[in-house]
Amino acid sequence: MPHTASRSSRWQLPALGVAIVLIVVGPFLIMRAAIGEADEATLEVVHTREIQTLVQSVSADARSLEAAAIALTRGIDSPLLRERIRDARERILPNVEAVLELTRDNPAQQARLGALRNMLEQRLARIDQVIAAEEAATNRQIDEMIVLYPIQRLVMDVVAEEEALLLDRKAVAARANRNAELSSWAAMVVQLLLLAAASYFALRQQTGRVAAERQALSASSRALAVLDSVREPIVLVDNQQRVVMHNAAFAELYGVDDDARGHALAEIGDGAWHDAETLRRLHDVLARNRELWDYRLSQSTVDGVERTMLLNARRMPLPDRDDAVALITASDVTAQSISERQIRELNQQLEGKIEQVSDVNRELEAFSYSVSHDLRAPLRHIAGFADKLGRHLGENIDEKSSHYLNVIGSSARRMSTLIDDLLVYSRLGRSALRLQSVDLQTMVSDARAMLDSNAKAEKPDHRIEWTIAPLPIVVGDENMLRQVWLNLLGNAVKYSSGSEPSTIEVTCRRLDDGGYEFSVRDNGAGFDMQYAGKLFGVFQRLHSASEFPGTGVGLASVRRVLGRHGGRIWAESAPGQGATFFFTLPASAQEPGLLSSPGKQQ
Repeated sequence: MPHTASRSSRWQLPALGVAIVLIVVGPFLIMRAAIGEADEATLEVVHTREIQTLVQSVSADARSLEAAAIALTRGIDSPLLRERIRDARERILPNVEAVLELTRDNPAQQARLGALRNMLEQRLARIDQVIAAEEAATNRQIDEMIVLYPIQRLVMDVVAEEEALLLDRKAVAARANRNAELSSWAAMVVQLLLLAAASYFALRQQTGRVAAERQALSASSRALAVLDSVREPIVLVDNQQRVVMHNAAFAELYGVDDDARGHALAEIGDGAWHDAETLRRLHDVLARNRELWDYRLSQSTVDGVERTMLLNARRMPLPDRDDAVALITASDVTAQSISERQIRELNQQLEGKIEQVSDVNRELEAFSYSVSHDLRAPLRHIAGFADKLGRHLGENIDEKSSHYLNVIGSSARRMSTLIDDLLVYSRLGRSALRLQSVDLQTMVSDARAMLDSNAKAEKPDHRIEWTIAPLPIVVGDENMLRQVWLNLLGNAVKYSSGSEPSTIEVTCRRLDDGGYEFSVRDNGAGFDMQYAGKLFGVFQRLHSASEFPGTGVGLASVRRVLGRHGGRIWAESAPGQGATFFFTLPASAQEPGLLSSPGKQQ
């Protein structure tokens, strides 16, 4: 309400000026418009009279010329007659042109006057012939002068048209005069109404000012109550850094017993504000209209506690002061500062732990790589010498010895395969990503062709039915993604080899974040979902090697590749009902372990 009252007071003087202008200028403009309309109507009447006069003058001059010409044919000649002919001859055509100019806004009159001018020119030519012949003029010339090219009917039509216009214009002039008289009375009434309205307005403003002052006092009290209810310390200072206003939270925190208005800020709170840098920044807020944002200040308050305060200050005008003040808010962020310090310490400890784990992982990878390489030579020796021993014994070898040698050879070969898979798994976690655009449609087609060829070589009668949806182009490491598809499609072929025919379905759908979700579904042996957590562990298998060959490293390698590309993998299955492996890939990949931002399909 105080704001409304202030705004109303601000508009009082302009409103009074507008009222005066309306009282003085408004009736004047109304009268001027009415008088102007009446004058215009009068001018139209005069205009009509002028046209009639000129047309009558043209008709009279034509008759005068005819009469003079006839007099000359009878032998009557005098200087006065010659002057009469000359004057009429000089006036008649210019008068016609003047009438044409005056009636330019009337097409009908223009047509009549054009015909009048043409006939008049022809008639004047006949008159000039008679005047030139004088007494020698024949009766035929005189008859043609009088009879041919009559103009009187055209003159009467023009005059009649102007008479009709004159009646209308007289009516308009009379109406304009009546309007002018009515306007004078209306102007007087308007002046009286405006004077009454101005008087009412002045009285209302006088009454409203008292109400506005009362409302302003009430609003000020409410504002102080709201300010005191805020639990964050708030203080207003002037350009001399003296306190103009503060709330209860400020008084409580800084030990202000009485009203601190008029006291210097530096004297409050037992020196809590006696900091040169802080006072300089607060001075810049008012002197240079700068804002102070989240300025940290360590203060010792009256309760003896060292607090970390967050100061914010900005320049603010007050309606009851000519100069601006600085509004300062002080937020106690001591607990937050302690928490941030603890978080920093924990982060440092976590970074140390991460470094330790990274060192251990590097050592484990180096150890596995070294062990794998060191085991290759003994395994080759075992397999080679077992084969040599079998050939050396030849046909003399008994059945048990042959069985032992076969077990030794197959175990060595299985160990070699395990070592190869372990090396691949280690390499997938160690080698850098070579990101490029990868056409998954072509990659899956190549993998399918290879798997079809291998299956036909092993089981010529076995049939595999493929259903492959359109696949996108993504950004990733081509070799690693090929390993993913070979493992998943190879598992689908392997575990569905007992079904006839094998059905393998590959699907793809776009995710809301711009990435892709793929699935590989088969109708093979399947597995129990309670053991699904073991699928993606190294050397973890849900089927025996005699039932389905393998080392248990393939799915672990798949999970590692997808993790490095920012994706994930999971499976759904039931025993004897096949399995479906789902995995996601972003449209663009980032460095290991980080989820990539959505990208557009290329």
